[in-house]
Amino acid sequence: MLAANLAADLDAWTRLLGLHDQPGLAHAEPDTMRYRLYHLPARHTRHARRCWLTLSRTWPWREAFQTCWHRLSALPA
Repeated sequence: MLAANLAADLDAWTRLLGLHDQPGLAHAEPDTMRYRLYHLPARHTRHARRCWLTLSRTWPWREAFQTCWHRLSALPA
């Protein structure tokens, strides 16, 4: 029960802080979020002690994911 509540809270905060101005994702249900953002076609690679996440160029929600990622990464600790 605690894990389900934690997952729901993380999903809600992601939508509130990272996707507040995205038209199809600001008020999306958890199933829609899982389908569009959490199951992303990407490749995680390492090179020269750095990690890279390479997104597919044809994925329709690429810009929304990148915007959300940058906004959440810019939050203070």
